[in-house]
Amino acid sequence: MKLAKLSLAAIVVAGLASSSFAESTTLADAFKNGKVNGELRAWYFDRDNGTSTENIFNTGVSLGYVTDSLYGLSLGLTMQSNYSPFANDAEKTMYTSDMYGSGAVLSEAYVAYTIGKTTAKIGRQYIATPLVNGSGSRMIKESFEGAVVVNTDLPSTTVFGGYADKFQGRTTNIDKSLTDKTTSDIGEFKKTAVFYGAGTTGGSNVFGFDGAYTIGAINKSISNLTLTAQYLYVNDVSKLDGTVLGDANGFYGEGNYVVPLSNMKVILDAGYRGSRTTSLLDTAHLEGDLYQARVGFKELAGFGASFAYSTVSSDQSVLLGAGNGPTTYTAPLIKAAEVTSGANTDAYKVEATYDFSKVGVVGLKVLGQYVYVDQDAVTGVVYNGVAAKTKNKFWEGQVSYDIPNLKGLTLSLEYENATKEVANADVDSNEMRFRANYKF
Repeated sequence: MKLAKLSLAAIVVAGLASSSFAESTTLADAFKNGKVNGELRAWYFDRDNGTSTENIFNTGVSLGYVTDSLYGLSLGLTMQSNYSPFANDAEKTMYTSDMYGSGAVLSEAYVAYTIGKTTAKIGRQYIATPLVNGSGSRMIKESFEGAVVVNTDLPSTTVFGGYADKFQGRTTNIDKSLTDKTTSDIGEFKKTAVFYGAGTTGGSNVFGFDGAYTIGAINKSISNLTLTAQYLYVNDVSKLDGTVLGDANGFYGEGNYVVPLSNMKVILDAGYRGSRTTSLLDTAHLEGDLYQARVGFKELAGFGASFAYSTVSSDQSVLLGAGNGPTTYTAPLIKAAEVTSGANTDAYKVEATYDFSKVGVVGLKVLGQYVYVDQDAVTGVVYNGVAAKTKNKFWEGQVSYDIPNLKGLTLSLEYENATKEVANADVDSNEMRFRANYKF
């Protein structure tokens, strides 16, 4: 895993735009000149949730192929696989919704067409935007089925839009509906999706839906300033039994300003997330607003540091988006963003990084975080709300090493120590994640 975070512009372009190849003149050449990429993975997770401790070892392969362009058209395919060779029933049960699910799935199968500065992709594909984002933090990366269009005709501006009608999660038990949790399988495409930020009221944050639409833009007209905006509309959000609850709307806005100095760069970020609902879905109280800000520096003799703060509306939680990928400035490294998006929540994060290439160890990077989340009790039923005042404290660490002598091989180790305090009673938990990835 790379320690450095991509800018939102880079995420959108990398996640949505098709690859650029020299144009082929025949169909045979388009396939013959196609590009293959892949990744071999061996991951080990160890989790203590406060009541039990289990670990799991996973192996997997990601194999992708993109044809060369023929009259602007290309075909892309990506297969993912997962296997847990030593998992017992207790381990399968703990990891049933995120890491245990053996098999293979065709996560990408799309046709892309480029004309001028516009690219359209139709089919199964990975999407990484602020409001629609498939997480890759588990062995199986989340994917969507639909269509995406990206255009760069406007100066210093990327405009994107998309539609999705199916979602592929990490396992078949992402909705936690299986009676026998040891029978979870690899994720498959369904008309249900993770609605990140809804919490686990009722045991799950997975809902049915009848199509989701999004539109957004990224602008860099002003030197050192990136402005991003996105809107998401989800039609007919429903319970897993098919009961339609209503529609959901998501809003996102962000400004990222970098001040280049002689020996470092100062970063100033501000962002907004909000959600609105209709009909029966209003009873979930997911019509909140999240405001966040971050200040810090980077590239100071290899050092970087930042401080972030976020706050959420009273008695209204914020729907962060579709998929487990949407994030906030105050999200802990492992626990992630949903803990920061509940009603009545104030969150703080201090982060520090160091790149050892500055002292001759190329490829070695470290990160440390402290996150404090203070959530007050809600009034009535509020998804992702708490019945009593809750305090969460997270100590996070990460070490990653891109081994120079073995190009493509990355080793990473992450650790989280968490304390949850409710009614003056503490529950301690921790998690360790080791990943070995070889890209080719």
